[in-house]
Amino acid sequence: MADLEALGEKLVTEGPHKVEGTPRRVRGLLGGIYVFDTTEAKFVWEHPYYPYFYIPQNSFAKGVLEKLERLEPYTKKGYWLARLSAGRKITERVLAFEPSGALGNLVRIEVSALDAWFVEDEVLQGSHPKDPYKRIETIPSSREIRIEVDGVIVAKSLQNIFLYETMLRPRYYLSSTSVNWELLTESDTTTYCPYKGMANYYNLKVNGKEIKDAVWYYRYPTAESALIAGRLCFYNEKVDVFVDGVKEAQ
Repeated sequence: MADLEALGEKLVTEGPHKVEGTPRRVRGLLGGIYVFDTTEAKFVWEHPYYPYFYIPQNSFAKGVLEKLERLEPYTKKGYWLARLSAGRKITERVLAFEPSGALGNLVRIEVSALDAWFVEDEVLQGSHPKDPYKRIETIPSSREIRIEVDGVIVAKSLQNIFLYETMLRPRYYLSSTSVNWELLTESDTTTYCPYKGMANYYNLKVNGKEIKDAVWYYRYPTAESALIAGRLCFYNEKVDVFVDGVKEAQ
């Protein structure tokens, strides 16, 4: 629990980067029970990059939120560690704050510690909610994308979807018929993105050199990213990407 204690200490002494209210209905499911259901959650940026949901203490179902008594001394520091108990499920990845301060009476729960989070009726995917100040833009493009590894052409396409995500580099999603499939092998890796959904991966092997998880794709992306469904995206940082013949910086 040392990491939660360190986070609590940092947030109490330095404060969060930013806190904002949200009218979204946010619910948390644990052990078959909605342990909280609120329209008064807060977006809390613990750092500048993306927010987490913090939940008011009075939004929790009766009896599910419990202070860890063995850590009672930490109440003097403005925060305390807690557990959530629902059905047969228990998690202690919970950090709560005393009434004073920017995070007064709010509770932070690690996203993966619950069975599911719902924002309105949409399941939250990934390790944090969508940042209200970031957006996804998917645009068809006939600019040539060529992917090379050690001078070997792995893929070349004139039918692409360019994905622009606020503050991140562009990603190029190629049609599945533009790739040399002999060089790809399936990976067991899966990741989750709040903006795009669940990604699956391929490894890439060229001239005896294997690049793990060099390619990803979304079978069922979110509605805002629907155009990339089934398309392949090469990890720009692991391969050589040429846009209309010009090599992109890695």
